[in-house]
Amino acid sequence: MTNDRDSPATKGDLDDLKAELIAAMRDGQMKILNGMYSFADTVQDRYRGSDDFEANLKRRMATLEARILEVEKRLDFPRCAD
Repeated sequence: MTNDRDSPATKGDLDDLKAELIAAMRDGQMKILNGMYSFADTVQDRYRGSDDFEANLKRRMATLEARILEVEKRLDFPRCAD
């Protein structure tokens, strides 16, 4: 592009400007996508932690239920209907 602001733009000047605009738009698009990906990773980590917590809690409850059943068997308690 020429530096003279009063001279008319050529087809080459417009092509250069178009290429600069496309590059700037792609750069902005990539920044937005990278931000969204990092947010999605954070949410996924949070859900993974929640799933792990839930699985551990279920495992611990199953262990407790098994232990209570063993105590009931030893004491010959009748089982309650659920």
